[in-house]
Amino acid sequence: MEIRKKFIQDKKEGLARKATDGHKQGYKAGEHKAAQPARSKGFEQRQDKRDLEKMYSPEDDYSVDVEKMQRLLEKMKPSAEPKCPLFGRCGGCQLQMLSYEDQLKFKRKAVVEDIHIIGGLANTPVLPVIGAANPWNYRNKTQMPVGFAKGRVIAGCYARDTHSIIDTMDCPIQQEENNELLCACREIVEKLNIPIYNEDKHTGILRHIVGRVGRNGELMLVLVTTDVELHNAKQLVNMLRKRLPKLVSVHQNIQTYHNSVVMGRETRLLWGKNVIQAKLGPLHFTVSPRSFFQINTAQAEVLYNTALDFAQLTGKETVIDAYCGTGTISLYLAQKARKVYGVEIVRPAILDAKRNAEANKIKNAEFIAGDATRELPKLLAKGVKADVIVVDPPRAGCTPKVLQTFAEMKPERIVYVSCNPETLARDLKLLGRMGYFTEKVQPVDMFPQTYHIENVALLSRVHKFKSR
Repeated sequence: MEIRKKFIQDKKEGLARKATDGHKQGYKAGEHKAAQPARSKGFEQRQDKRDLEKMYSPEDDYSVDVEKMQRLLEKMKPSAEPKCPLFGRCGGCQLQMLSYEDQLKFKRKAVVEDIHIIGGLANTPVLPVIGAANPWNYRNKTQMPVGFAKGRVIAGCYARDTHSIIDTMDCPIQQEENNELLCACREIVEKLNIPIYNEDKHTGILRHIVGRVGRNGELMLVLVTTDVELHNAKQLVNMLRKRLPKLVSVHQNIQTYHNSVVMGRETRLLWGKNVIQAKLGPLHFTVSPRSFFQINTAQAEVLYNTALDFAQLTGKETVIDAYCGTGTISLYLAQKARKVYGVEIVRPAILDAKRNAEANKIKNAEFIAGDATRELPKLLAKGVKADVIVVDPPRAGCTPKVLQTFAEMKPERIVYVSCNPETLARDLKLLGRMGYFTEKVQPVDMFPQTYHIENVALLSRVHKFKSR
């Protein structure tokens, strides 16, 4: 009970403490001012916006209604001992005080509340959450800020509601290879006296350590720096290779701006392979430093199989994937569809999607770079009739214009994949006014130990339900 009370109280207070003294001062030894051209504030704001638009590697930052989650959490009794000694301080996990069974019940209650209250869909079935076979060590990607405290290099998650780094040695939701990578980097960076980034002063070099685990445990490392110059880069790579036998790829990403965007647009290969390989079901994907790939590989298969099941494909259908990204869902659907059109506004993602289709020898998927509100009417004008539309939008959900475009294409079914139950509920309500009936919602737990939950909703054209 004390754990729950402390957790809720900490959240309410916001933990508004500053970064540790050492991190605030930065790495004095070899401190380096990041090279920055003289530019106006207006220019930087515009550049930041362009950077965000061009980036297609979103952080694992899914918006949740924390106040609602706290209210629901107050009704739950602690049913497990937190596995991580940093729980309550680190902002990475929120539910370790609950057994996994209770976590799934908690998440379903949150989804039901949103679907029923925000969506006004009191009669829509919200199915039991599909849980993970292993709710620990599931993250194939780590993305940790680096700091300096009490004479030592530190790296880890931020404390809740702050930019104070909690030094993390063995994160229980990260795959072991990522934990080994983080520890090796921290030790070797300190030995080589590589200047550490100071967020307050915008000085130093090394900002973030990003690790990705691919098929067969292959490791990719991306060192995010403020400058092209990385001190002792060759020595750093050689020492990491000796320490980490599964390391196959080392990159440097340059992020010069004083903002919270993790990666910049320029990435350089320091050693090894340009990409690593990942597998989802029968499909193979290449993963580059900035490309998006689901962080929980096992549950991503569950999520995509659920979407495929809801699509009810027989091999005769034309499917449109309206936010296709790098083509993961599109290629899943292409296995059972006659034709799949993937539409994505971010051009680099479309290039990856085309490469992934070619690598998997899938010829019935076509990828289009552009805004769905413009490209879908073009397809309709060409005589393309969508039997099914699948949509997996950003956490902000779809705009009314996008939803109206879907309705005008008159697909028999819409499969809506969402990482935000609130915007999902809002959009389901709007689609209901446009002639689509929500048959069911299936939550899938992609992120055990955290508040976050994915959902797949199936909608059908209302004419099918006139007799009801």
